[in-house]
Order: sequence, then structure tokens, then C-alpha cells
Amino acid sequence: MRQILSLPVLSLALFSACREQTKSDNNSSVTQVQPSVFHPESFTAPHPEKKPKELISSSGDKRTDEYYWLNERNNPAVRAYLEAENRYTDSVLAPVAPLRQKLFEELKSRIKEDDSSVPYFKNGYWYISRYETGREYPVFSRKKGSLDAAEELLVDMNQLSAGHPYCQIGGLRVSPDNRMLAYSVDYTGRNLFKLFFKDLTDGKTLVDSFDTGGSFAWANDSKTILYDTKDLVTLRNDKIWRHVLGSDHKKDVLMYEEKDVTQYAYLGKSKSEQYFFINSAYTQTVEVHYLDADNPTGQFKLVRPREKDFYYTLEHRNDKFLIRTNWNAPNFRLMEAPVSDPASANWKDVLPHRDDILLGDISVFKDYLVAEERKGGLSQIHVIRWADMSGHYIEIGEPTYAASLGNNPEFDTKNLRYVFSSLKTPNTTVDYDMETRAKTVKKVAPVLGGFDADNYQTEFVWATARDGVKVPVSLVYRKGFKRDGSAPCHLNGYGSYGYSNDPEFDRDEVSLLDRGFVVAVAHIRGGMEMGYQWYENGKMMKKMNTFTDFIDCADFLVKEKYTSPDRLFAEGRSAGGLLMGVVANLRPDLFKGIVSGVPFVDVLTTMSDASIPLTTGEYTEWGNPAVKAEYEYMKTYSPYDNLKAQNYPNMLVLTSFADSQVQYFEPAKYVARLRDLKTDKNVLLFKTNMAGSHGGSSGRFERLKEQAMEYAWMLGLMGISGEEMKR
Repeated sequence: MRQILSLPVLSLALFSACREQTKSDNNSSVTQVQPSVFHPESFTAPHPEKKPKELISSSGDKRTDEYYWLNERNNPAVRAYLEAENRYTDSVLAPVAPLRQKLFEELKSRIKEDDSSVPYFKNGYWYISRYETGREYPVFSRKKGSLDAAEELLVDMNQLSAGHPYCQIGGLRVSPDNRMLAYSVDYTGRNLFKLFFKDLTDGKTLVDSFDTGGSFAWANDSKTILYDTKDLVTLRNDKIWRHVLGSDHKKDVLMYEEKDVTQYAYLGKSKSEQYFFINSAYTQTVEVHYLDADNPTGQFKLVRPREKDFYYTLEHRNDKFLIRTNWNAPNFRLMEAPVSDPASANWKDVLPHRDDILLGDISVFKDYLVAEERKGGLSQIHVIRWADMSGHYIEIGEPTYAASLGNNPEFDTKNLRYVFSSLKTPNTTVDYDMETRAKTVKKVAPVLGGFDADNYQTEFVWATARDGVKVPVSLVYRKGFKRDGSAPCHLNGYGSYGYSNDPEFDRDEVSLLDRGFVVAVAHIRGGMEMGYQWYENGKMMKKMNTFTDFIDCADFLVKEKYTSPDRLFAEGRSAGGLLMGVVANLRPDLFKGIVSGVPFVDVLTTMSDASIPLTTGEYTEWGNPAVKAEYEYMKTYSPYDNLKAQNYPNMLVLTSFADSQVQYFEPAKYVARLRDLKTDKNVLLFKTNMAGSHGGSSGRFERLKEQAMEYAWMLGLMGISGEEMKR
């Protein structure tokens, strides 16, 4: 999926060179934007060599790509070009170098460095992750029976990362007998994991170690493990294997192979730990195979053969499988079937379909069923008693927010853990008694530097799209904000894969809010904020709705005087970067600047190349270029193919060389062609993280350096440099 799978006292004088002071809550609005502090004309922008390549579609359409050769990952000229762009970016950003450093220090000092997670209980142990002061990565541990017990180290990522520019844990799984730990690590940034095993009785690492796609699960004998592998070219998860500890990995047994190149095989296990599940998935087409975890040498059984656009997944309770499905239910429903015969002829409703409520994930308990749902653009948590199916919703108490289930591994408990946040409220972990409905706040994520949520205000408003559809927008700003068009605004959007872009708290954005920014999230079509139809109306042959919705939300913010075009910034990452590319082509006049992170901007070429990771599994998201009508529709919006001679806003384009979800060469080609065609003198910068992944750097502090650069770029465009920053 091309997305994205969360100080010293802030200076309110940052805009001293370009604002008027107000008297309300010490907040201030920018009333006049000063000239940019950047002078890109003083430096020579890189221009890679043009090597025209003719691309011919199956329908005979011809395109010429002069920068196609930039996909040669091992070509020294490619790396030289990317490094030249990095040097150019640093040169242009030199006027805000002091500001970048101060912003980094500000962002970092807002973090409680010696922080830890709320412990959760599973199979006799409390599990904890924690950070230590000054260290980039978390430490994972557990305590037996009581939080007062001695700590047992599971994995210290700081040790694992030594000598590696990138390090990411894929997962940790403790065996059912609590003696063995399996964990996976990616050192490449391309989601290529190595599986390791640790004996928790003596702390020694076993010699067993091999590649995995990232999914693995223990059998109930605590010595057998199932795991997946990927096709090394397409990175498609296609095989499931069985390994017995101490045996020769080369003799592992192939349990399942997905031969359809449009399907991915995902391995999971039921909450009851009783069943393995393989979900063979292709966007909304899914079929499930299951196997009793007491019998890992057995054969997986198919529940229901795959059928185009038929979606179902399984969970387990007692003698029943619980089935979440879109069978005659666009917004999904929950059904059940006997484990002894789960054929679809035996499926019966548990939670019927509802036109106005989207059914999301579920969590199963002995006495309760808990469902994540969406209604009216917002998430909600539905608690249902099995005995009589009576239910209630947990009240969150804010106009716009994000709420989801936390770690709930125990089955026989009346305690539910959930997490909520909003654009002004940090992540809050709550234990909820499903019987008495009592709430116990276990933790509010700390935000240092004098942060007080009461200083901010959120709104949930509705913009009218050009076809009359109402599109929700979440907003936050500092109290005292004047709606007169003078405030800068940071507008974020995504709108793909049915992913709902929830209004979650972002600690870093406090640096914008306290400098007078409005921060906004446009809940555009292509997500599922308003139900499954919201997704259906923003994909494939209706994809243009995603882009025009975002533009209409931006226009709404300008019309309602939350901001003005000369101080409006847009940002999107991955498929949200596609959004940014289309928006820049269609309405370049509407934005002061656009941040486009790991952007999917070369839609036609990528979707025409089945060897590129993710491509074959996304024909029902974007279209299959082999189908003439779908090819022609994608061609109408593909950002790279629609660049033209016109003025463009200031743009900051970001990528990672190792990115496996959107290859680095898409934004590289895009920037090169954009430089050739744009008719303005605005700033166009391109930065490649040479050691990062789709999500950027893996370390918590290294990531902040990237964020500080983005914020300094925006502020510099408004006439602010490090010299104006006072404390």
C-alpha cells in the first residue's frame, strides 16, 4: 500500500517580522507575508541527462519519458544526481539553517525521553516498551505476574541498530509456553526482514535465522513457527512456510503458495491462539484459509473460494468463527459460522448491515464483543454484551477525534483498553470496565515545553464539493485565532485505499499552532470516513473526486477566511503525494507551498510495470493499464504525464532511496521534468533520504530533523529565518 502504514517555551515572536500583535491569549495572526528568504537563482539546480524512451501501451498510445533511466538503482550517475539534489536543497535552505536547528531542538525537547508504554497483560506476563534518555530506539521487556517483578529483557533495539543506518522491528512473538521469543528486523528500509529466535530462559540467540516477509506466528507446541516470504523482485508476500526450531531451514515445509500475481498472502492468528489464518487478499477481494494451531503439520482449509469484490476475514470464539464481510453489505456486517463447517451456506448474522455505519475491526472477549465503527466521519467504539446483544457506545467528548482499540490480548476479562486523541489532545490510553462503564485513564502521552491542550480549539466543519457532496474537515488552532484570512494554514490529505485519515494528535504540529497556524485535515473521498461508498466514490474511474474534494476543501478554508492562498500550505505522503501532484497541476494558484512526501506521481508507468512492488495488487485501486478505458482515465490525472508549462507553487519533494512502496525514481523523474517545464521562480527542492524507508528515518530523533526541515522551509517562504527567532 502506497501510504503511510505517532522544549523550551515556544517562541510567539517567530513571526515578528511579518505580523501584527493581538491581545487575545497572546496569540497572533500573520497580516502580511514577507518575501521568501530563499534565493534559488543563486545556485545551479541539478539537471540530469535526458535519454528519451518511448513507452507504448497495449492500446497503442505512445508516451516519451526522457528520465526513465533514473530507475537504474545501481547506476552511479543516478546516485550522483540524487546527491547533487541533496546538496542543492541544503544550499537553498542555508538562510534557515539556524531555524532548522532551533526547530529540531524545540521538537526534541517536547519529548519525554525516558518514556514508557502502558503495560499490557498476556499469558501471565506484563509487556512493556520504553525509551531511555538520549537513545533513538525502544527497549522491549516483560515482567512475570506483577509489575513489581524483575524486568526480563526481550529486545533492545539500540543494540540491534548498532552499525546500521536503518533499523526497524517487524514484530515480536513470544511462544505459548513463554520460553521462546521470535522477532524480525529490517536493516534495509525495504520491508525485507530477518527472523531471529531468543531463548528467554538463558537469553541466548539461537542459530535459527532466515528471511521473512514480516508475518510469523507460533504453533501451540511452542517449537513450530509459521512464517511468510516475499518474491524478491515484486516484494509480494506469496509463500507460507513451516519451521521447527533446531531443524535445517533449507528443509522448511511450504504450507501455502499464492500463485495469482495480483494476490498477497497474509499470515495471522486468532486472538484465541487456536487458529492460523491466511488471508489471500487483493484490495477488497479476500479469501481465507485456516488451520488448527494444535496441528501445524496439517493442511490449511479453505472457507470460501475467492470471488471478485467479495471480502471476508475471520476471528474465533468458542465453537464459532466470526466473519466480517461485505456480502450484500457495502458497509460490512458481522456473521458467524460453526468451526466444524464454516461454509458460507452456514453464515448467520451477528451484527446486520447498517447503511449509516461502517463496521471496522472487532475484538472478542468472553462476555463482550467490541466493534470499531465509523459514523458521520468519526470513529466510535461499540461495546456489545454477548448474553443479550445489548450495546452501548463509549463517549469521547470532543467534536473531532480519533479512537481505536488498544492492546487487548486477554479473552476472559471485562476490561477494554482503548486509545483516543484529537488534534489538540495527546494520545490517551484508557482502561474501560465494560460492565460498570467506569473509565480509568492509564496514560496521557506527555508533551513537554509548557503544552496545555486548553490553549487550543478544534472544529469539525463541512465543505461543499463541486458535485454537492459534503466533505468533512477537521481543524485546530490556538484560542484567540481571528478568522480574517490572515492566518497561515497547513492542510493535510490522503484519500486512497479506504484509509481514513483520522484527526490524531501530532506533537510536532504544536510548533505550527503556536506560531499562528491553523492545522486542518481534509477527509476526502477515497478514504472510508463516511462509509464504504466514500471509498468507492474516490477510486478507479471516480478517482478524480479525491483530487477535486481536496481543492474544494482548500477553497472552503479560503472562502471562510481561515486562511488565504498566499499562506496556505498543503501536504500529502505516498498516495497523498499523488494527491499533491494532481492538485499542483490543477490549482497551482491556490497554495503558497506544497510538501510532497514519497509521492506516487508516475501512475501510468508504474502501473504498467508488473515487476514494481505493489503494482499487480492495486489494479482495482487505480486501474489496469492493459484495459484501455482504465489507462485513458489514469492518463487524465497522472501527475508526471500532466506536467506542463505553467507557474507552480513552491514545492518540497521528499523520498527515500530504499523505499519499497513508492520507488525513489518516481519523485526523481517528476522533479527533473517539473524543473524543465515550470515557468515561475518559486522554490523547488528535492531531498532523498539515502538511509531511510517509506516512512523516513527509523530513529526517533533523526525523524525530527526531517520535520524541522519541512517547517523551516514553510516559515522561510513566509519571510522567517533563524535570526527572527527569539526566546
